[in-house]
Amino acid sequence: MTTPAELLELSPVMPVVVLDDVAHAVPVAQALLRGGIRVIEVTLRTPAALASIERIAAEVPDLVVGAGTVTAPEHAKQSADAGARFIVTPGATDGLLDAVAATGLPFLPGVSTVSEAMRAAERGCTVLKFFPAEAAGGAAYLKSIHGPLPGLRFCPTGGITVESAPKYLALPNVGCVGGSWLTPKDALAAGDWGHVEAQAAAASRLR
Repeated sequence: MTTPAELLELSPVMPVVVLDDVAHAVPVAQALLRGGIRVIEVTLRTPAALASIERIAAEVPDLVVGAGTVTAPEHAKQSADAGARFIVTPGATDGLLDAVAATGLPFLPGVSTVSEAMRAAERGCTVLKFFPAEAAGGAAYLKSIHGPLPGLRFCPTGGITVESAPKYLALPNVGCVGGSWLTPKDALAAGDWGHVEAQAAAASRLR
């Protein structure tokens, strides 16, 4: 099983993907993999999400598929049952973290303040999602907290673009960034898997 620390090393960019159509799940996963991306976070923001995770897990096993936007305890078990290999949460309440930990899957709890990061660390979580990255202070914020919290590593997500990603990836406490630009909604609707593959190829070269 992949550890949280290893998740951050799979690719410099973790695609954050919203799927409205289950039929898009396998083609988009295959396009990302062809472009050199080895991980995908499918957000639980649509009714198609869990079935999409199930299809990717079954048909594209070389891509590590995870469930994102996990906000309720029941979502954790649903994600694990669908075949998710990791879980990402936007925040970190005690009840949610208990439920996610109970799945046995690696997970990235979301934090946006020093106190939240310290509280997660007290629970043994030292690899975290920083969300919403740009709105919460961006790369400058993460750089400033590395001194007092040197043992923590982050996957910043939220508002990051292909242009801003390198400044995050240059930080010692950032392992990868989360990004939605690899799978824009218009490209998915059009079935433009070549565009997704090209975006993935460019993202895979960022590190």
